[in-house]
Amino acid sequence: MTDFTPYKAELQCHPEIRAQAVCGLTVQVDWDNSGALVLTFALEGDLTRLRIPAPQPPRRADGLWQHTCFEAFLRRQGEPAYCEFNFAPSGEWAAYTFRRYRDGMSLAQDLDPRIVARKAKNRLELDAIIQRECLLPVQPRARVQLALSAVVEDEQGVLSYWALTHPPGRPDFHHPDAFILEFKRPDTDPVSDPAKEGKR
Repeated sequence: MTDFTPYKAELQCHPEIRAQAVCGLTVQVDWDNSGALVLTFALEGDLTRLRIPAPQPPRRADGLWQHTCFEAFLRRQGEPAYCEFNFAPSGEWAAYTFRRYRDGMSLAQDLDPRIVARKAKNRLELDAIIQRECLLPVQPRARVQLALSAVVEDEQGVLSYWALTHPPGRPDFHHPDAFILEFKRPDTDPVSDPAKEGKR
């Protein structure tokens, strides 16, 4: 269906926060043959020093960002409205829409993402699959902007905040400057490689 090349991005810890148990955190962006967005988060570190939510039945849940979870924010280029997705290693999830920066929040309807978490000795992986019909409708040749982030809770309950980039000040995943990954949806137009275009 698509010639999209999976794109791997590295998340950075907020400079004012120390996360000694985490060695690195990456996200791979891909599309499957149905047009679903596939995000694979990979956390490297000492998992024994982190609080990882235990498996739960898949369901919508609020407040996931208060513990270890992975996040994605999606908007159309040039538009203030955006969607927020939260994915917990427990299998729980949340999704919200905003009219503009931190304003007009409402629950995203009819969303049922597939979440698969895998743990090894020093690695936690989470696949989050968002079906095509749950994504923002995009006109031909329109570009989509993505912000990727994560919250990691250590054994003491201290949170560290990870993102592609951090605007000045406190951690703020919603900030307009966080949407730095840009691409065309492969079901609307040929895909451009963000790495080749310098979109990091």
